[in-house]
Amino acid sequence: MVSGATGILGKAIAKHLAAEGAQVIILGRNPEKVNALVQEIKDEGGFAHPAVADVTQEQQLQTLFGELSQEFEQLDVLINAAGGNMPGAVVMPNQFLTDLSGEDVRKIMDLNYMGTFLPTKIFLPMMTGTKVGSVINISSMAASRPMTRVMGYASAKAAIDNLTKWLATEFAKKYGEGMRVNAVAPGFFLTEQNRTLLTNPDGSLTERGTLIIQNTPMARFGSPDELFGAIQFLCSDASKFVTGTIIEVDGGFNAFSGV
Repeated sequence: MVSGATGILGKAIAKHLAAEGAQVIILGRNPEKVNALVQEIKDEGGFAHPAVADVTQEQQLQTLFGELSQEFEQLDVLINAAGGNMPGAVVMPNQFLTDLSGEDVRKIMDLNYMGTFLPTKIFLPMMTGTKVGSVINISSMAASRPMTRVMGYASAKAAIDNLTKWLATEFAKKYGEGMRVNAVAPGFFLTEQNRTLLTNPDGSLTERGTLIIQNTPMARFGSPDELFGAIQFLCSDASKFVTGTIIEVDGGFNAFSGV
């Protein structure tokens, strides 16, 4: 199952896994987008099943769990890719902390943190029957290297890192070594949420975009397909002894001191 599967990164991950032979459950809150992606995967010869729910709404997820548990015997992998940012939780250069929208910051925490915690909680029984399953969360460079502007998002992703490690320990102790929890921390990938922060309307880099490229040893943004290796590794038995780990896919950004 891939939540946030209709976003840029989630869609790329879902399509890749389907192409590799996985049966993919497409979880999103927009029925039209979910069904369109399901059909796209089917047209390409893959298996996809629609699942419509808001990952921040526990009752909707509970209802979905009831439906999916009738369709599928077990869930092998849960990828929590739902997340994002919004303007009211960003402090622009001409703004101050006092300009932040408390409501938008709360929504960002709900979407990124609760939107990871709740699906993990609700769909866990579909994984613990066999006591073999992999939960993959999506972190960010902003979790370990807090950045200007994105206060709410960075705080939420830092919480994801902590949750990932906590769940890894909890699951291994309660369910055994087959239940693993890890995270992938992308560097800078152009998405709809950050496009206006990193590029100008004409496609040129903003000052922030330029700083990021200057501090990324590979000197470019990432491409969604460059997440596939880390994701597939964590899905597979190749990572049987890996849990509580956050894999950085960042072109060297986190390793670079700036000098």
